[in-house]
Amino acid sequence: MKTKVIDIKMTPDLNMIFGMTHFIKSVEDLYEAMVTSSASVEFGIAFCEASQDCLIRSDGNSEDLIKLAEKTAFDIACGHTFIIFMRNGYPINFLPRIKSVPEVCRIFCATANPVQVIVAETELGRGVMGVIDGQMPAGIETAEHKQIRHKFLRDIGYKR
Repeated sequence: MKTKVIDIKMTPDLNMIFGMTHFIKSVEDLYEAMVTSSASVEFGIAFCEASQDCLIRSDGNSEDLIKLAEKTAFDIACGHTFIIFMRNGYPINFLPRIKSVPEVCRIFCATANPVQVIVAETELGRGVMGVIDGQMPAGIETAEHKQIRHKFLRDIGYKR
């Protein structure tokens, strides 16, 4: 078995959701989950088919994000994984709907952070061993940090 580390490349204006699903209709169902959750989000989806033609299946409403999702899915190349890149939206607004898609098995991460996917490769194919989402903690939150966090959440409208 070989292991590889795949870097997910994103610009600062993007967020992403990386997960696992199990059926070819997932691409269309994930598309519907995205558009019914927000009319203003721009997104691209790619899904790594694990049988039959073993193609990268894709959809979305933003050509550049579809291309980014396709390239990233091809780099990861783990069967039945999907990746969604989004602009003008946050994963928190889409995760409940995405998790309710019947084919979705799990979410590995949902983030705007730098991400690395740890991949195992065998004679059968490739699989996700784990995900590194962002950096290690630098310390423990202080009272001042808590005030900043509370203010930030109110500034962006997630708390009152």
